[in-house]
Amino acid sequence: MFNFLKKLWKDRRGNALAIAAASLPLIIGSAGLASDTIQWTMWKRQLQRAADSGALAGAFGKLATQTVTTGNCSASTPISRDLTFGDVTNRLGMTPTCTVQAPPSSGTWAADTSAVRVTVSAQRTLAFSSFFTNSAPTITATATAAVVQTGRYCMISLDNKAETGINFTGTPNVNLGCGMKTNAKGTAAIDCGGSSAITASPVAAVGYVPACSNFTSGTIYQSYSPPQSDPYASVPPPSVPNNCNQDLPFNGQTTSVSVNGDPTGTGASSTVCYTDFTVGSGKTFTGNDLTIIINRKNVNGSSGNLTIQGNVSCTRCTFVMTSDSTGSPFPSGNVTINSTAHITLSSPTAGTYAGLVIYQDRRSSTCGNWCNKINGDGTSSISGAIYMPSQEIQMNGGSGMTTNCLQIVGWQLQFAGTTSVNNSCPGGPGGFPGFMVRLVE
Repeated sequence: MFNFLKKLWKDRRGNALAIAAASLPLIIGSAGLASDTIQWTMWKRQLQRAADSGALAGAFGKLATQTVTTGNCSASTPISRDLTFGDVTNRLGMTPTCTVQAPPSSGTWAADTSAVRVTVSAQRTLAFSSFFTNSAPTITATATAAVVQTGRYCMISLDNKAETGINFTGTPNVNLGCGMKTNAKGTAAIDCGGSSAITASPVAAVGYVPACSNFTSGTIYQSYSPPQSDPYASVPPPSVPNNCNQDLPFNGQTTSVSVNGDPTGTGASSTVCYTDFTVGSGKTFTGNDLTIIINRKNVNGSSGNLTIQGNVSCTRCTFVMTSDSTGSPFPSGNVTINSTAHITLSSPTAGTYAGLVIYQDRRSSTCGNWCNKINGDGTSSISGAIYMPSQEIQMNGGSGMTTNCLQIVGWQLQFAGTTSVNNSCPGGPGGFPGFMVRLVE
């Protein structure tokens, strides 16, 4: 054949038509194959997009504690909902087969319960190749998405509005030893203003986190992250004991109050209840193994607060801010720990309030003006979590406290004045894990 074509090429007697006719099958075949390749690639991309979308939907479903099971995609609500909304059948002109593996059975993420693999396949006839094949080829696309941990956060703002959830003002020096995160959706969801010096990583928000020179070099910024769940959402609302109508028993003559919540030394905890807990300058309160309920009696009352100006030492204790009133807004009190106060507080290791130093009833309304202020002198220490999910918390002044595994969860957080926080967590990183959903295979 090649020799024949060579002879035709050299022949000057007008054989162009014969040459063209001999080349035509090659030209048509190349065009047909190119057309099929383009069509195949387009279908493959559409299937891959559907697989990616389904896998991501399944992983987001896992993040939201929904059920994702191995089998048909239609049996897993997050995935079937996504594929329905994507209108895959109409876009592809075919009904694909869709299967789920949760967890995947092979690959890097095999047996990982945080991962979801989606495989989408379909048969389509190719216009040119169909002349040479007995059946339509199968096009397959596979995607794996997983819930991956992105860091640990010990400062969390639950504010979910389009505003700033965590801000810095003044000249605070903050070394957290972990990350911070807010659910706020603002364009400056975390605002590192003033002349602050901040060591915290990662720094994450549902909104945008602008880069800031006040964060130390190497800080990881995670804008547009999934919302952080409330780590203490399962802690039930407190109930106020009957006949809780007495203030902490300080008077002009009493300068020291001591309450032992575990007199038998068995590790048990006792509950005490006051309508106000005020330790003035020069006064001392000591306690251990206590749940201290502070009960605000009415909406407009000025009592029901935790106010410390003097000395408070409480080991394995939780202060619970609540009310037995049914008024609206819910009238739980506020916390004020003066910068000259000397406090040594640690949380219980077991029971309802394990890990919590201060717990405010989540039914409380936002208060504005940073109504909760956490300070303390340079010899003070806090070990445990401060939880005020509905109100603002401010760390203000030149506290310089020792904080071991300090965690703060509030509606909004502010570090102001000349606050100095140097957080450490002996035995490992503190804080709550944060997660994102990513395509991993």
